Amino acid sequence: MKARIRNYRGGRHSQYKRHYVLVPQGSKKRSDAEKLKGKAVVWKSPSGKLIKGQVVEAHGKQGAVRAIMMKGLPGQALGQQIDISE
Repeated sequence: MKARIRNYRGGRHSQYKRHYVLVPQGSKKRSDAEKLKGKAVVWKSPSGKLIKGQVVEAHGKQGAVRAIMMKGLPGQALGQQIDISE
C-alpha cells in the first residue's frame, strides 16, 4: 500500500524528528487507519537507501496515521511516497 508523507509530528514548540504523519491511499476514516497499526513502513531514497519504521497509531479523523522511523528522514522526503507493507 502506498502513502504520502504529510509532515513531521510536532506541537507548538517541538518537532519529533523520527515521527511522521502519513496519509495512506484509500484511507478516508479513522477506522481505516486503525487497521494499519503495527504495519512496517519503508522509504526508499533516490539513491536506493532504505529507511524502515512502523505505524504506531491513527492520527486524527481523516484516515492519517503516525509512523516512527528507525532514523530520521531528510527534509526532501516530505510529500514523497512511502510503502506500507500489507
